[in-house]
Amino acid sequence: MTEFLVLIILLGFAWFWLENHGVRDQAILIAKDFCAKENVQFLDGAMASVSIRLRRDAQGRLAIARTYQFEFSDTGDNRLKGTIIMLGKKLETLHLQPYRLSVV
Repeated sequence: MTEFLVLIILLGFAWFWLENHGVRDQAILIAKDFCAKENVQFLDGAMASVSIRLRRDAQGRLAIARTYQFEFSDTGDNRLKGTIIMLGKKLETLHLQPYRLSVV
């Protein structure tokens, strides 16, 4: 019975790790697309996990809220911060630090 419990716990951790990896990859794609639309450069192709916690979604169900930070540049020679919050597998919030608008 103990081996079965250990196996269930290990499978739970593996599922959680894979789920986090998939949501992070999705967040990177969303941030890259948003930066392209805003005409700013998504830097390093990387995103750092800031927090993971449980929150309720719009229907009142518990979901995992993951907060990530990334860096972008408006001029190519500076680094600004962006934050993205994923609730479950869906985008909840995307925020960019204020930057200069380029006029074309």
